[in-house]
Amino acid sequence: MSLSGGRGLVGRERETGLLGRVLDEVRDGVGGSAILLRGEAGIGKTALLDWTEARAHEHGFAVLRAVGAEAEAELPFGALHQVLWPLLERSRSLPRRQREALESALGLREGMPPGGFMVGAAALALLAEAARARPLLLLVDDLHWVDSSSTAVFAFLHRRVGELPLAIVSTTRPDGPAVDGWPAPPADVEALGHAQAAALLRRSHPRLAAVTADRVLQEAGGNPLALVELPLQLHRDHVRGIVPLPDRLPLGERLERMFADRIASLSDEAARVLLLTALGGAATRTIGTWLRAVAGEDSDEVLEHITDSGLARLDGAGGVAFRHPLVRSAVVSMASGTEQRAAHRVLADGLPADDPRRLVHEASAALLPDEGLAGRLEAAGQRIARRGGDAEGALLLDRAAVLSTDPDARARRLTWAAVTAARSGQLRYTARLVEELKRGPVPPDIAPLFAYAVVYVDQSHRVDFASSVALLPEALDALAARDTEAFGGLAEQVYFKLLLAATYTDDLRAWRALERHRAHVSPLARLCHRAWSDPARTAHGVSEELWALVEGMSAEQEAGGGWLLLWTASAVDVAHGELWRRFTGQHAYATQGSIAKARSYQDYLHGRWDTAEECLREAEAADELGYHCNALMFRLYHAHFLAGRGDEAGLEEAERLVRPAAQRAGMRFVTGRLTHLRGLVALAHGRYEEAWSYVSTLTPPGVLPRGLPWFHLLFLDVVEAAVHTGRRRDAEAHLAAGRAARMTEISPHHAFLFTAAVALAAPDEEAESGFRDAYAVPGAEEWVFELARLRLAHGSWLRRRRRAEARDVLGEARRTFRELRAVPWVERCEQELRAAGHPVGPAARGPGLLTGQESRIAELAATGLSNKAIGARLRLSPRTVAAHLYKIFPKLGITSRAALAQALRGDEGRPQG
Repeated sequence: MSLSGGRGLVGRERETGLLGRVLDEVRDGVGGSAILLRGEAGIGKTALLDWTEARAHEHGFAVLRAVGAEAEAELPFGALHQVLWPLLERSRSLPRRQREALESALGLREGMPPGGFMVGAAALALLAEAARARPLLLLVDDLHWVDSSSTAVFAFLHRRVGELPLAIVSTTRPDGPAVDGWPAPPADVEALGHAQAAALLRRSHPRLAAVTADRVLQEAGGNPLALVELPLQLHRDHVRGIVPLPDRLPLGERLERMFADRIASLSDEAARVLLLTALGGAATRTIGTWLRAVAGEDSDEVLEHITDSGLARLDGAGGVAFRHPLVRSAVVSMASGTEQRAAHRVLADGLPADDPRRLVHEASAALLPDEGLAGRLEAAGQRIARRGGDAEGALLLDRAAVLSTDPDARARRLTWAAVTAARSGQLRYTARLVEELKRGPVPPDIAPLFAYAVVYVDQSHRVDFASSVALLPEALDALAARDTEAFGGLAEQVYFKLLLAATYTDDLRAWRALERHRAHVSPLARLCHRAWSDPARTAHGVSEELWALVEGMSAEQEAGGGWLLLWTASAVDVAHGELWRRFTGQHAYATQGSIAKARSYQDYLHGRWDTAEECLREAEAADELGYHCNALMFRLYHAHFLAGRGDEAGLEEAERLVRPAAQRAGMRFVTGRLTHLRGLVALAHGRYEEAWSYVSTLTPPGVLPRGLPWFHLLFLDVVEAAVHTGRRRDAEAHLAAGRAARMTEISPHHAFLFTAAVALAAPDEEAESGFRDAYAVPGAEEWVFELARLRLAHGSWLRRRRRAEARDVLGEARRTFRELRAVPWVERCEQELRAAGHPVGPAARGPGLLTGQESRIAELAATGLSNKAIGARLRLSPRTVAAHLYKIFPKLGITSRAALAQALRGDEGRPQG
């Protein structure tokens, strides 16, 4: 639907301004950009794409466009095929592995893509090759109807678009399927305001009576399509205001009924042509193959009838294009089941025997179970899944189960559908399939697969680990006793899920089963078990061995072991960007959610506390997708930031949301961390006895418990609380335990925490060298918050000895705590500074406090440049720019970018003293 009429879009100044800036940045070489427009049906999203396309053509862009179709949502990489088809001639310039991966994904070559997860990278490389000639615009309409495989690649391109002269603009509906792990929040296209709606209505229907216009405005609710279409359905007496309007015209689903009269008035032949077009998707782009069979000699007349109805038009490729997606929905909804099945049979007959779309249409046409068709659907679903289309493969396997005549065959196919859906990250769909499976018997040969599906749902969706211990040990026993090749690495995944349950709950039955099956899993799985089972005694050398394993793994092995890799790295606090980059090709939320959890926790450890609120956004996204366990963990990580800042009220609120669910699930991993965070808050406020009461219940002095894999995070706090409450013997006992466990050999973080604790507890004659040793630990500066705490302790020790350098050490700690917004820790630094005779007034502010890099960023931001544009100029990532701005604002005494220019003009000078 075009609302511009060559005169611009009414009421869309914000959206067109945003889209125009995206194109300008790409054209000017600043970098690529991507936008996801989200809005209700008929809100004008397609019109915005049309406007963007026209603007791009004016500026010399090459435009690639795809439209999602409900009928093609089960066909992997269908929308990607639409986008890349014009560029495939350029694929010869790609490296062989990328070219083969792309051709395999698009159905031009048999077999799984080399490396398994290279389609996104291959698409990016092909677009990069095309962008060498001129800038590109990629438009994706109706993303909610795009197949999951293409959606995943488009999300990947969104994340990497900054590297190319490429703009991506997509549209989706709020009520459509969630976009798993989408890398950026959508830009909502809202309903028009009253004045804007009235202007559009007047322009579209200038002869509408005032009383009728008021009623249409009321009924349309600012929906542009309704504003344009509703008056067309009215009798001329209604238009003129002669007779009252009918009862309220509904929106949403009922908005589609506006087309009902026009569809009903079509001839049988024209209605069949539209139904075939609506159900056929890309297969009906050229309709000549079956138009004559439907319309006979009257083909031209039928097409003319369709175009005259205003429901559709002929496009340049010889196909029929609907005026709006709602027309497609209305055509299908008004057709009877018999008519739809007949149309599917016609479409199936027009496709090659080996085309997966033929099977989809055959299945849609089937009225009764058909074992032969079920078998072919199962084989196609497995093939598609092996090519990386897990989401689409799951749908075909589900259809195969529905058409099965044998109950055991049905259960097998449904179980495979559930596991395949789980791999694709479709958790709610997996849960529905599992519930269906529970209503009947499961064949013994498929029991391990069924157990995995049940546990996947229970852990991720229900936050329940009981089934993990009840089902997974037996599943591992069964897998160890048979040839597991048919299960495609299931043993590794079952082992990981059991390890996750054991780590979270410390259930001894789970640990015993894991130990029993160590010999039956890969070196990576064994290493992960070592990292978590009893780290004080088993995790030595894990980080070095992990990287040695990673370096020797193929891309396909990395893909299969992704969760194990991340979980192992997280145990020893070495999960960082280099590891995350290895998984950029894995698009499903199941993997991206794990990466996001690891990143959130690493942000806390490394002092990137400006990202704290991202934890809450990730939690909301996880809840929306049904990953409630992920949501709980994101809220736990957010609680770490709150505790570090000494925010008691915030921590109490976080605990209210997290602790009850964790207690119900028996997640000692979570409840223990919450108890620790209470102790950390008490330390922040100098309440050492209270801190001791919390931390000593988790790890008694001199004991590094086996069931506490994160014992190192407590270590410094236990020693600090013991020292400040006069429990020197307890502190020494704990240090002795750390020394006996060779804590410094486990990881750099373990080494720093132990050495810092030694310094805090050292007698006066050894303290100087103790602090020096702690500062000298390799990578000490990475642990920003804990290093600042060490400086506070050191500065306090220096101050008590009237040492002049106390001022510098305390000042450095204070600066760090201020940047972290850890107010109680800042106040403790200031108390020490005052005690040392250095009065501390209000924080000095002004551009004189900025570093050279901060000054350059502030000046560019003051001109209105986005973080991405600033990053492109200074060769920084947008995330780094955001982190600098987070530090710049308090230094200038402002809270928004709008105040930057004025703040930079008023240099208050550098602080004195």
